[in-house]
Formats: sequence, C-alpha cells, structure tokens
Amino acid sequence: MVRQIFVNLPVADLKASIAFFTRLGFAFNPDFTDDTATCMIVGENIFAMLLTRERFAGFAPHPPADARATTEVLLALQLESREAVDAMVKAAVSGGGNTYSAPQDHGFMYQHGFQDLDGHVWEVFRMNTPQGE
Repeated sequence: MVRQIFVNLPVADLKASIAFFTRLGFAFNPDFTDDTATCMIVGENIFAMLLTRERFAGFAPHPPADARATTEVLLALQLESREAVDAMVKAAVSGGGNTYSAPQDHGFMYQHGFQDLDGHVWEVFRMNTPQGE
C-alpha cells in the first residue's frame, strides 16, 4: 500500500508560487526546499513538490506541459466545509489565480476550483460522506 504521495508540478516563479500557496494556508518543509524546489504540505501524507521548470525537466521524460494551454492534471482537495471551499477559492483569486467555473452544489457535494499562477487546476470540494463529515 502507498504510504505517501508527492505530486510534482512545474512552476515559472518558485518564490511567487510559495507566496501564493502560503496565502492559501499551506506550509512548506524547509528540509526539501532550495532555490529550485519546495515541498508543500497538503496533508499528513500528501505533498506537492513545486519545481522550477528547469528542475522539473530534469526528472521528466518529456518537456513540462504549459498548464495554461493544456490540462495535465486535475488536483482535487476535500476540505472541511463549504465555507473553507469558498475561502480558498477567494484567496486564490485575490492572490493572482483565477476561477474557471461557478461553484456547483450537487446536494451531496459542493465544489469550486481555481487555477494557480501557472495554470494548474485545483478543484476544492466538500462532500457529505462519513469521511467528509
């Protein structure tokens, strides 16, 4: 069974990305941070490695995608409440990101989303399940 997940994302400006995600409430592991990369703590065993495009290219078999032109991944994060969903999207937009759709209420799930400074899609939601309550 998998014990942790590290999602690697290329970014154009590492310092700007750190400031953007700090504004959204995320913290970073200084042990995995230098001028070319940082480890953003998403959850207890969930991490996003934000890598300069050059550093990312050193790991990947193909050039990094331009997330503004193509969708390379959808990152979905379950939050504790509708208010937390709305607050994160609002903070993302006020920090330089953008939203790509209106919030959606499906009854059992409330969702909204944003694109970060590099165009990566983050879908944030609150689901009415035993795990989400």
